[in-house]
Amino acid sequence: MTDFVLVPGAGGLGTSYWHLVRAQLEEAGHRARPIDLPGASLAAGLPEYATIIVDTIEGCAEPVVVAQSMGGFSAVMACDRAPARMLVLVNAMVPAPGETPGAWWSATGAADARIGAAKAGGYATEFDLATYFLHDLDAQLAAEVLSNPGDESDVAFATPCDITAWPGIATTAVVGQDDRFFPLEFQRRLLRERIGVEPVVVPGGHLLALANPGGLCRALLDLTGR
Repeated sequence: MTDFVLVPGAGGLGTSYWHLVRAQLEEAGHRARPIDLPGASLAAGLPEYATIIVDTIEGCAEPVVVAQSMGGFSAVMACDRAPARMLVLVNAMVPAPGETPGAWWSATGAADARIGAAKAGGYATEFDLATYFLHDLDAQLAAEVLSNPGDESDVAFATPCDITAWPGIATTAVVGQDDRFFPLEFQRRLLRERIGVEPVVVPGGHLLALANPGGLCRALLDLTGR
């Protein structure tokens, strides 16, 4: 049995984001622990997020930490402080030591990659939720996200990733083939350049745990050998 610690992206809504993956992991005989982070708080940034993740890790036996999107920042900080068996990045922002989430965009060329993929794919270059996050969700799930997308204050975007080097933890990645926010080839390049990882690619967009929970769950179980 594995404890999967499920970290959300911006907005911090772990329980609602991970609920389909949680159900499938538990059906497979594992424990799934989605984390809710105080994204809207003006008093909480990456250090506070990391502390919440550390507290969850320390209550598990050989946990696997799974981090969505912006959750990559706080998850890697937590894995630098608490022992975990594996870190799995899912359509994640891969931070450099000392980098802030706000600086990450220009440092990685993320916006240019997104706009270039939009022009090539024939969809709008200006960001909106429907085009970039909801395009491959069914109507009910899309409505649920729109009703409560979660808020992220500016605090976390201005706080640095407090690591001096990537922690000594087995790190893997799962990437959505249809991610419009962080396009596939952008993610492949970033993972290779920053941590030397080749991702597992599965069908689905940026909100992969909602778009393709079965594919993501199978990838997690394969990567962890469970």
